[in-house]
Order: sequence, then structure tokens, then C-alpha cells
Amino acid sequence: MAASLLPPAATLAKKYPTLLHPSGARPHAQRLIFRCGATSDAADDGWASFVDELKSSLQDPSDTVASDAAGAGAAPDDLVTALPLDASADPAGVGDTTNAIAGAANELMGVDASGAAASSDSIPDGLLSVLHLDASNPAVRAAGGALSRLDALTAGLSDAQRWALLGFLGVTWLYLTARPGVLSGAVDTYVLAPLQLALDSVLGRRSLKMSDFVVGERIGEGSFGVVYAGAVVPKNGAVVEERSGRARTSLQNDDRYKEKVILKKIKVGTVGAKECGDYEEWFNYRMARAAPESCADFLGSFVADKTKSEFIKGGKWLVWKFEGDRTLADYLGDRAFPSNLEQLMFGRALRGLGTLERDALVVKQVMRQLVTSLKRIHGTGIVHRDIKPSNLVVTRRGQVKLIDFGAATDLRIGKNYVPDRALLDPDYCPPELYVLPEETPEPPPEPIAAILSPILWQLNNPDLFDMYSAGIVLMQMAIPTLRTQSGLKNFNAELRSAGYDLNRWRQSTRRRPDLQILDLDSGRGWDLATKLISERGANGGGRLSAAAALRHPYFLLGGDQAAAVLSKLSLIK
Repeated sequence: MAASLLPPAATLAKKYPTLLHPSGARPHAQRLIFRCGATSDAADDGWASFVDELKSSLQDPSDTVASDAAGAGAAPDDLVTALPLDASADPAGVGDTTNAIAGAANELMGVDASGAAASSDSIPDGLLSVLHLDASNPAVRAAGGALSRLDALTAGLSDAQRWALLGFLGVTWLYLTARPGVLSGAVDTYVLAPLQLALDSVLGRRSLKMSDFVVGERIGEGSFGVVYAGAVVPKNGAVVEERSGRARTSLQNDDRYKEKVILKKIKVGTVGAKECGDYEEWFNYRMARAAPESCADFLGSFVADKTKSEFIKGGKWLVWKFEGDRTLADYLGDRAFPSNLEQLMFGRALRGLGTLERDALVVKQVMRQLVTSLKRIHGTGIVHRDIKPSNLVVTRRGQVKLIDFGAATDLRIGKNYVPDRALLDPDYCPPELYVLPEETPEPPPEPIAAILSPILWQLNNPDLFDMYSAGIVLMQMAIPTLRTQSGLKNFNAELRSAGYDLNRWRQSTRRRPDLQILDLDSGRGWDLATKLISERGANGGGRLSAAAALRHPYFLLGGDQAAAVLSKLSLIK
């Protein structure tokens, strides 16, 4: 090695006393990292001679390996020599020269200012060329440094052992990133959730009070809660009067209330309502981090401190930003559906198409947004379990968002999951009834459940529970006779008799349903419906996941892509 050619430290100290022991001061141990041939205008003749001697020592013809390494920009460890220097004295230019030499050595060895290796030598030039990256890129240097350290750690392993280690690390990475996302879930739980709590605390979202809001008209009611329009009380000290009758109805048009909200009162005294409200609050916070574009903007919750008007002391209220007070069920109940959504979905009336084609594009656009949202939440391990038109709010910008997460379950950690408990609407529930088989045991503690969740997910594909419900929503939008409650119940009874086979139902039904929208474009819509509304086969087969549904030809037609562009334009207008 080249280090063997260097003069002994004692010889160097004796030959260059003014450089290594300036002013006769007592030396102390200090590391000097130098680069062969590095000089500085500030250096004196002594330094030049010193460097020249070292350079001539290192340029031994027999030491070709070290010479090549130096030319390639990578110096071996044995070129770093501990030399005694004294920091208390610094002749003119000596300190600057030392810093220059140290900086040059750092650059030579691929070490950044903090001492971390950043060499890109471990990354093949061909790969950098394909990725259009330069070796000076910070990410490339960091990756190269990591590979170099990994190579150093595995230096004592054989090639077979290295490949085994690499395979193990690869499988571990795939496992941790597979649905429902053990790694991303851990980041959410231990990093994002505390950050959200801190931010909400600063913004005051975790300290909402009953007096912050005024209640408007009643919008709807479910098993465990009642939904109202509402508004934030102005901060200017204006007195808020009690609202009743028409005053409640006109709240959304009252200019004194600039910030409109949606309020949900969790029922007091109803069995299971409190637990359902707590779960819905948890899932709304979770969705705000995981898929904010797929659900309503959740503002927080408060507990009523006294009984007054609609408020009952001790009752919990959930609050969302007002984005629209009409659900897909409201639009379905209108005889003008789906044309009543055309302007909202695309920002304008579609021209150059017949009524049937335009209606089909509206249905397809709603369906695409629904399936896209399901793909996002399923990717985090969440299954909604109550997909239906009344739980799909249509915003003023034509966005379809999921609401009402009271029945949702996070199967990554077993949140709100009881094996033999079904939270469902029979009109939209798949034939399996339960999101997981009834014999599935109670979930273990959260960390263990999270580690085991990829296995449970792959064996049971619980996300397909929601996809059946999405298929029923598609049928309702496309077939007018299914938009009433009685029509939907009759359809479900006939479908059950047909063994949940849509093609068999179509041949056997006597009701002559209008299938024109689904039969357009060579029946692509009908084909998608048959792949969503079906019994599940072994390992989840026989029904499409959300990701697979989005790849179905129904969503890939050129005309529909143009409609999607119009929709995006409408969202930013």
C-alpha cells in the first residue's frame, strides 16, 4: 500500500519542525487530512516542500492500485494520517492551508461537511445515465454513501451470504409496504398523528366549544346521529339569536355568517351511539392525514356544556367544513338525474352528444370518483363498510366525497372490528355479510395486529366488501327503476334468487329494466357491474378491487378521458 512509502511520523516532525510544531509550542494530537498535490497560495515554502515530498512518496510506480484509486477520486483509509499539530499557534497562512487541504481530502473521499460518506462510486454509471442523474447530485451521493457503508458492513460475508441478506431485506421491505401498509401506518401513528395534534392545538381545532356555532336546519338523520347545517359564530362579538322555523332554513344565505359548517349531533341515550361517534371522530382524523381529498374537511368536535335548543349537556358534536349539503341520494331522488349533475360535474353543459351519451358520462364520472376514493382508503387498510348514495356528498365543485365513517374499520390495527358484528345496510351489503370471515379471531394488541395485517389482508381481501356496494351504486345510477327503495329491494331479492349472477338476473327478471347506459360502448359498463356484483370466490377472486376496477375498459375510453379533463377544469374554476 501507498501508506508504507510515507516517511515515519518522527522523521517528518524532525524535518519540518516549524510546520508541525510552530513556535516551539507543545504539540497535541490532532488529525490532518491531506490530499496529494494540494497547495495554496497562502502556504509558505516549507509547506510546498512538505507536500512535494509526500507526493513523490505516494507516486511509487509499483503501487498502481493506490494510484488508480486516487485518480478515480477515492482515497484509501490509510492515507489519513494522525499528525501532531498545535491549534494554539497559527502562522500566517498555515490554518488556511490546513483547511484547504482538509476540504480537498473531504471532496476526494466523498465526505460531506458533517463527515457522512456521500460517494457515488458504488452506483454504476449506466444506471445514473438511465436515471438522468449526475454523480454530484446530493441524492446520488447519499445513496452511494449508504451503499458503501453497506458494502463495508458485509465485507466479511461470502457472495451467497450477501445475496441472502439482500433477499431478506427486499422481502422485508415488500412486506412492510404491502397493503395495508405496516410501515406507512407506523409513520402515521408515531409521526403524522402527533404533528396533526400539535397543529390542531395551535389552530384551536381541539378546543372547540358549543358557543362557537349556531345550528341551522336539519339535513338528515341516521341510526346514531342527526345532521344539521350550521355556521361559525363571528368573532366580532355580534349577538347570535335563537333560530327557529324559516330562520334556520335561511342560515346558509345569512351574510352575517361567513364560515358555514355541517354539524352532526351524536344521539344521547342510544345504545352504541357514543362508541360510533368516537370511532367516526377517530376515522375522520385518520382520513384527514391519509386521504384528505376523498372525505369532507373535518374541523373537530366539541361536547355541549349545557342543554339549550338542539344541544343536550354532555352530548358530542362533530364539525365539518361546509362543502355541500346534498348527497348523491338527493340527486338520485330527482327525476332529472343524471342530467341534474352534468353542469356540476363538468363545469358546463356537454355539447355535441346525445342525451343518453351525456347521461352515461355523468354516471361514469361519479363512479370514477367513488372508486378512486375507495382505492385511496383501502390502501391505508380502511374499509368503509357503508357505501351508499346517502354517504356520498357532492360538493359545490362537483367532487364526490365519502362521509359517515361510523361503521368503518381499520384492519391494519383492528380498529372498530368485532368478528361476529356486522354494521351494514342490507340494500348495499354483499352476500358475505362480514368484512372478514366470522371465524376470524379477535385482533391482538395494535403493534402485533399491524405486523400481521398484510397476511390477513392477502388471505381475505376485505376491501372487496366495499366494491360490491359500489357496484350497487352503479346499478342505481344507470337504471331508473332501482332509484327507489322498493325498486332496490325487489332487485336484491331477484339477485339473491339468481345466485348473485347479474347475467342470470338479466335473463330471468320480468321487470324489463332500462340498461341503455350500461350497454353503451359495447357493454363496458355492464361488464364492470358484473365484475363488482358477484359472490367472492377463493382468495377474493370473482370481484374486482378498486385498483383493478380503475383499469377496466369502462374507465379507459377516449371520450371519457376528455370528460375527465373538463371535470378537472371545473374543479379549479
